Amino acid sequence: MLVKDIMTKTVVSIAPQENAVAACEQYKKHGVGCLIVKQDNLIVGILTERDIIERIILDERDPKTTLVEDIMSRNIKTIHASANVELATKMMKDNHIKKLPVVLNNEIVGIVTATDITNRVPQLAKELQPPFDQDTPYRLVSGHQKKEKP
Repeated sequence: MLVKDIMTKTVVSIAPQENAVAACEQYKKHGVGCLIVKQDNLIVGILTERDIIERIILDERDPKTTLVEDIMSRNIKTIHASANVELATKMMKDNHIKKLPVVLNNEIVGIVTATDITNRVPQLAKELQPPFDQDTPYRLVSGHQKKEKP
C-alpha cells in the first residue's frame, strides 16, 4: 500500500510570524492535528498540538505574544506520496514522530499520521508503539533532551 492511499489530504499551513493564538484558531477552524509552517512557499517547520502544550502551556508563555517560529518543530521529515506505508512507519519509528508531511513534485499534498497507518494497515500498528524504558527519565523533544517531571 502506498502513502497516497492512506494520507489525509487536508493540509493547513501557517506563517512563522503568526502567534500561537492564530495557530489555535486554525486548529479549531479546520479540525486538524498539525499545521505546516511555511515561509515564501517553503516548509520551515511543523506545529503540533504537543508543541503548543509543551512550549506554551507548560512553559507558561503568553500565547498572544509567542510566535509560531519560536515553538514549531524544525527539520521536519517528509515522505513521497508514492512511498510505501512500511517506509513511512519506519521513518516515524526511527525519528520518534507521529506525523509526516507527504510531498509530490516538491509540493505538500497531504499528511500521513500514525493514526492513519494504524487504522488502514493494522498489522503495522505494533511498529509504531514507542519503546518504554522506566529507567530513562529523559525523552527527545525536537532535538533537545528534556528532563521529565516526577
